[in-house]
Amino acid sequence: MQQKIKQIFGISHPLIWLSALCIGILASIPKFLRLHIATWEMLIDVSVAGTYSLFVWYYNLYFLPRNHQYRFAKSLALGIVVMTILVLIHQLIFPHYNMPSMMLMFHFRGLIINFTIYLFLFLLYQQYQNRQINMELLEAQFDLLKQQVNPHFIFNSLNTLKSMVDLQDKHASEFIVMLSEFYRASLDKKQAALIPLATELQTLHTYIYLLQARFEDGLKLEIDVPVEGLLIPPFTLQMLVENCIKHNIVSLDEPLHIRVYSTATHIIVENNLQLKRPSGPSTHTGLNNINKRYQHLGKGNIDSSSTTTHFIVKLPLIYADIDH
Repeated sequence: MQQKIKQIFGISHPLIWLSALCIGILASIPKFLRLHIATWEMLIDVSVAGTYSLFVWYYNLYFLPRNHQYRFAKSLALGIVVMTILVLIHQLIFPHYNMPSMMLMFHFRGLIINFTIYLFLFLLYQQYQNRQINMELLEAQFDLLKQQVNPHFIFNSLNTLKSMVDLQDKHASEFIVMLSEFYRASLDKKQAALIPLATELQTLHTYIYLLQARFEDGLKLEIDVPVEGLLIPPFTLQMLVENCIKHNIVSLDEPLHIRVYSTATHIIVENNLQLKRPSGPSTHTGLNNINKRYQHLGKGNIDSSSTTTHFIVKLPLIYADIDH
């Protein structure tokens, strides 16, 4: 836990102690300005404020990363108790100094100290969370780039093209055009966070054409999605289709059926289950990539599930009109 706290806030213990001492001195400045004040009285004030500052530092450092909801209110409530205990302890040590009569002043100081430290840590925590989100987005973009230049897809496409040329297939030239179109679309859309669903489906049709040249009737795709006014992160559907092919048998004897359809809230990609054997544990790289991009866009999480016969992925609908 200490390692995680250090990673999030990057605040060393000597810095905490030094800042607590400085806060104690600053909180006692009004008394320093008095012309007739004993040294021991100044030290008492610095001791109370500095010790309280240490408590606030470590309490918020420990609890803020775990759950910052209502944390400030709890910190204030506990701070009142801690400040009362500190004042009473110092009263026992220095009985000639009537500290209980100034209890309200000490609590007011505690409120200012608590607010200042909490606000500082909260801003650091928000900065850490934003940095984590940016790192996850970069990771998702890198994974997407790897998917776009998938060497297996290139190798299989070139092998398919070679076979078509050897057989003098009249569709060989069309296959070359579609292959170049697919990679042109990859370059055009790689920087976009969202694209029209119609554009995504056009790329998907190109991708399916290239796959069906290899699998023929072993791969069947059915699309029933209204495209008007809908957006989607680029290559989402292509990655999901690729995921279906990666994990399932695709053959003329056992065709793979993929359906893309919609409900009132989701786009759904569904395929019949006919898993390859042997099948190792899935890393869910593609699904995690898509989920991170949806999270970064603030559109929630995707949902994936499986039955005995089908695997289903649900993508939240994203409307071009924000007032939809």
